[in-house]
Amino acid sequence: MGNHLVVEAAAAPASSATMAGAGLMAPPPVADLPSKHISSSPLSSSNRLGILANIPGSRLLLTNPGSFEDIHKRAKDVFPVNFEGFRFVLNKPLSNHFQVSHTVNVGMMQNGYRFGATYIGHKMLSPSEAYPVILGEIEPNGNLNAQLIHMFGKSLRSRLIAQYDEGKLAGMQLTNDYRGPDFTGSLTLGQLDIVRNSGIVVGQYLQSLTKGLALGAELMYQKGQQIPGGQISILTVGGKYTGSDFQAAASLGMSGLHVSYYQRCSEQLQVGVDMDTSLRSGESVGSVAYSIDIPKANVTFKGSIDSNLSVGAVLERRLFPLPASLALSAMLNHKKTASQFGIGLMIGS
Repeated sequence: MGNHLVVEAAAAPASSATMAGAGLMAPPPVADLPSKHISSSPLSSSNRLGILANIPGSRLLLTNPGSFEDIHKRAKDVFPVNFEGFRFVLNKPLSNHFQVSHTVNVGMMQNGYRFGATYIGHKMLSPSEAYPVILGEIEPNGNLNAQLIHMFGKSLRSRLIAQYDEGKLAGMQLTNDYRGPDFTGSLTLGQLDIVRNSGIVVGQYLQSLTKGLALGAELMYQKGQQIPGGQISILTVGGKYTGSDFQAAASLGMSGLHVSYYQRCSEQLQVGVDMDTSLRSGESVGSVAYSIDIPKANVTFKGSIDSNLSVGAVLERRLFPLPASLALSAMLNHKKTASQFGIGLMIGS
């Protein structure tokens, strides 16, 4: 690993992408099954079908579909992440498992300094995934964001997120993901307060039905005094279909309809389409984005435009042979005649 940390394990998310069956082994092909299932004599097509039908693990041909909250992630990753003002990030690895970072932001929306630290444990599940992972960022005024991610066995992953604001616990969230051979079940507990009898519970499940199709649902329950009626529950159903170079996803709930599409046009070009419709207001917002990677120029360019005539772009240039990269960001809303620009410099891995 050299002096570079395995930072992919810290990707969230929830994100985090990385959750689509990372660390799971693919099932053995039929030819590698024990001899009690396969005879040494030649088999006809009907006999082969009969054997496959009698094998209890025939569902093992399916793969883990990832988590329900990430069904739109592949299309969203194509969109640029715009920022405003000046941003400077310095990452310093202190060992193979520990690194620190210094972040300075100067702008209208965000201004100040943050110190961060990342620890990656010794439990290796794959070359790009290790546990436990401990992340933290603190500001000079004492505001703190921290995450603890750990893998129990090969199927259960837990993530604890805590936020301190002005010396007080402002929020806490615990997420548990169980990744089976062809499904993922998640349970999230957030803002639980026994004294005030409030909190949020979210349950998710995503099941692979075929090699490309996965369907699932999410149930969110929230209880608190600020909620009309004291409590509310929202059910969302959704799914995705994944091809060799594309992915289509959709989710429908009480809040609205969300549809996305991802297409890899070539090794350098990716395109993403996203549409979000609110059933209450009847409004829809559609967005189109693309990402171009130019390896010879060490440049990655991302651009997007939506139905509100908001245009955004981010250009990132890797400054080889230096371990640094330069980013330029711009966003313009033609309807509101508002704009923001940013420049960023990141040094270190």
